[in-house]
Amino acid sequence: MPHIPQIARDRARFTRVLRTGLVTALSTVLAASLAAQASYFPEPGSWERRTPAQVGMNAARLAEAVAFVQTAENPQPRDLSVAHWLSWRNEPMDAPMGPFTMRGVVSGFVIRNGYVVAEWGDTKAVEMTFSITKSFLSATVGLLWDRGVIGDLHRPVGALVRTGDFDSPHNAKVTWDHLLRQSSDWEGALWGKPDWVDRPGTDLAAHMTRARDEPGTVYKYNDVRVNLLAWAALNVVRTPLPTILREGIMEPIGASSTWRWHGYETSWVALDGQRVQSVSGGGHWGGGMFISAEDLARFGYLTLRQGRWKDRQVLSREWLAMAETPGPANENYGFMNFFLNTTGTPIPGAPRTAYTHRGAGSNIIYVDRDNDLLIVMRWVRGNAVNEFIGKVLAGLAG
Repeated sequence: MPHIPQIARDRARFTRVLRTGLVTALSTVLAASLAAQASYFPEPGSWERRTPAQVGMNAARLAEAVAFVQTAENPQPRDLSVAHWLSWRNEPMDAPMGPFTMRGVVSGFVIRNGYVVAEWGDTKAVEMTFSITKSFLSATVGLLWDRGVIGDLHRPVGALVRTGDFDSPHNAKVTWDHLLRQSSDWEGALWGKPDWVDRPGTDLAAHMTRARDEPGTVYKYNDVRVNLLAWAALNVVRTPLPTILREGIMEPIGASSTWRWHGYETSWVALDGQRVQSVSGGGHWGGGMFISAEDLARFGYLTLRQGRWKDRQVLSREWLAMAETPGPANENYGFMNFFLNTTGTPIPGAPRTAYTHRGAGSNIIYVDRDNDLLIVMRWVRGNAVNEFIGKVLAGLAG
């Protein structure tokens, strides 16, 4: 007869095996459920439509929401170079360095359960997307992390990037995570713009001479530091970031070939004997991602589906889990540009798990897994964004 302690060990082992089997079975069921839910992925150049009723939405309420957003155009000039001067005329050294475009009227989509249920405006027009560019930048960095090119995000950037930009005692502490969360307070200048020119506040002299915040402790939206992330990533991968994005994400998700990712006139560099442009993370001084609403929808749909497209994991779930997790410096911000709804105050009435990829204009991709809902809207006045989202959510009642 086995010794009593041995029986206890065998029983514990059996319990662990049973639990593991149950967890595995539940995981399999969950994976199958997610696969069934996400069984439709649009082919390149097309996106299937469904009526609101077919996806459990109220047609009248959805029509009311779309009618509302079409009357809520941003009042700024459609010539975005003029809009730039009007927006940043009180900012020092605000001269543009990259291209601008003309823009059209409001445009966008409502997509439920993977199918288009509403569309308005010219969704094929290639236009600036401003700071949604940051979401493409962080996704590109995500590809490098998935491939092991970057490694530990909490490692100082200067351990890999030997450009001199991370040599000072303060900058030597800056990690990839700090740059991704806009909490580095990096000090310096890049492409002719010092860090203090972006949103310096009313007391410029005090802003220029202030004590630096410890990296990781204070959130500060700053395009110079965003551009620094792009520059650091370029130095590590030694390949233009638009090429990494195109091959790693845009081609797998069936995006068009019409998008362009621009840098500045001053951001051309010699890299391994080739002339390469370091791209910008937004359109603050021009440049950034020029893209259609259709391609924005594909990118948003990829993040809605947790990085999976058909049977391929394009961007790892681990990366997106980090991107959707707030950092200690801002509870409603993940990796750039994942604007979270952690507290429920950014988008009242939306699930706490919802988030937006967001840029000036307003350019918005609303991602809502709880409701299997994706909204793309462009050139909407800021105070109408949440109202429109609320109207769409009200249409989920059927």
